[in-house]
Amino acid sequence: MLSYYCYLLLLLCFTTLCLAEDPYVYFDWTVSFITASPLGVKQQVIGINGQFPGPILNVTTNWNVVVNVKNDLDEPMLLTWNGIQQRKDTWQDGVSGTNCPIPAGWNWTYEFQVKDQIGSFFYFPSLSLQRAAGGYGGITINNRNVIPLPFSTPDGDITLFISDWFIKSHKELRKEIETGVGLGAPDGILINGLGPYHYDNAVVSGGIAYQTVNVEPGKTYRLRVHNVGVSTSLNFRIQSHNLLLVETEGSYTVQQNYTSLDIHVGQSYSFLVTMDQNASSDYYIVASPRFVNSSDLSKLVGVSVLHYSNSQGPASGPLPDPPMESDTYFSMSQARSIRWNVSAGAARPNPQGSFKYGEITVTDVFVLHNRPAELIEGKWRTTLSGISYLAPSTPLKLAEQFNIPGVFKLDFPNKMMNRQAKVDTSVINGTYKAFVEIIFQNNDTTVQSYHLDGYAFFVVGMDYGLWTENSRSTYNKWDGVARCTTQVFPGAWTAILVFLDNPGIWNLRAQNLDSWYLGQETYVSVVNPENSELPVPANTIFCGALSPLQKDQARRVNFSSAPSLMKTMNLIFIGFVVSLLGSFMR
Repeated sequence: MLSYYCYLLLLLCFTTLCLAEDPYVYFDWTVSFITASPLGVKQQVIGINGQFPGPILNVTTNWNVVVNVKNDLDEPMLLTWNGIQQRKDTWQDGVSGTNCPIPAGWNWTYEFQVKDQIGSFFYFPSLSLQRAAGGYGGITINNRNVIPLPFSTPDGDITLFISDWFIKSHKELRKEIETGVGLGAPDGILINGLGPYHYDNAVVSGGIAYQTVNVEPGKTYRLRVHNVGVSTSLNFRIQSHNLLLVETEGSYTVQQNYTSLDIHVGQSYSFLVTMDQNASSDYYIVASPRFVNSSDLSKLVGVSVLHYSNSQGPASGPLPDPPMESDTYFSMSQARSIRWNVSAGAARPNPQGSFKYGEITVTDVFVLHNRPAELIEGKWRTTLSGISYLAPSTPLKLAEQFNIPGVFKLDFPNKMMNRQAKVDTSVINGTYKAFVEIIFQNNDTTVQSYHLDGYAFFVVGMDYGLWTENSRSTYNKWDGVARCTTQVFPGAWTAILVFLDNPGIWNLRAQNLDSWYLGQETYVSVVNPENSELPVPANTIFCGALSPLQKDQARRVNFSSAPSLMKTMNLIFIGFVVSLLGSFMR
């Protein structure tokens, strides 16, 4: 009898191990144009399942995410997952260098794991300036239960999207950018896709819907704030409340209070905000533009309402003051103050600071210079190091996989070359597990944000003027924050360090949509000699030189109700164990 119980215990332990897979979550999304009036004027925006902004992906570290996307727009599209590293799986990145666009009327299913990540991110459509019309939504990756938060569990979790907004359609904006007109000042600032609260009759007309955030007195909430806009840095603040910064783009930060914070295009932050006021009235939540050339900035302010359940009346009085626009060092000093919490665990139990990036020898250096839009070969283009990226009809990753010659060149220069600017498909030839220093030198007149897919990098320095090798003496080699999007101020530089341990072809781009659209991007090719990348997905869409491989889509598959192969195997295994136990007992 004892041997029977030992055998039973062994089987149960084996069963537990086999079933201990990371969970799967399934989503069915239809991306389409819907009618909305964010600034009081009816216009077409991009919604997901009829929502603008789109739904929030609320998942936990290491979960597997399956999103079936149906494109009901009138043009091709892709969704990209800003900050999700897609470990060894470039195929899910959703940019033009990795995926063929999803044609209008087609669907494509993304399937990826949020491997070893926590924090606040967002997704958006990556092609043809479509983010200017919406299509964005949040990604929240929670800690596993075995890893405690570096702060008390908040009483609630609130996501806010702040963005500049244009009444012109993204197609009209494309034409203006292409003809050199430029975007100009936005028509307004949105918070969660809604216009400003009617705080001043002279500034805001009546009838505009606005966001109300409902809270309970005495409770503490985690606010995840994303700048999903087109090209405008925004200052975020809440009347009479402190913002305790705790996380940015997957890294826990040193906790410090701000009365306001500049959030640049493509960046994400989360704050703890305690409802510690007397609720004599509601309070303003404000997002206002920074570094914008406009004759009347008062009309370019996003205002929502923070409403205590015991509030005695509407928000009133002047809006909380923004930083002084003439203080050019304020925003940079603030950015430098954001530090990595080296003692906190995140996706893994070991402290973030156990990766001592400051002690690693740099193996490659790239100094990337940008310039304002200029005419190249008769067309308005933007450049990095004198090269304006030309997206080929065959995505880079597919060309690499199927050995299609002539699609791209692994010849992106380490520094600015003494030659005329050109249009080319030039890619950085990265070395697997190299430790790379990248310096962004902003020669433009506006703040630019830069993002690298596939990685979190360390922001180690920034300053005004021209970067030189002597600038390294100012680098933060200990607790520079790890993130995926960094700002570069006009006439200034920002330096980052990144460990290239994730094989694939990864997009390095300007987050400002006008700069990105005109060619200010490249890709970093990282090849692992042991070929550890995941294989080409079975549902790959083929285009360009590989178009003959593509079959027409006959129907849409509803993946949200389809069990994964692993789940099916688990059910078979359970049946096998039950059958075996029954045989043993007989």
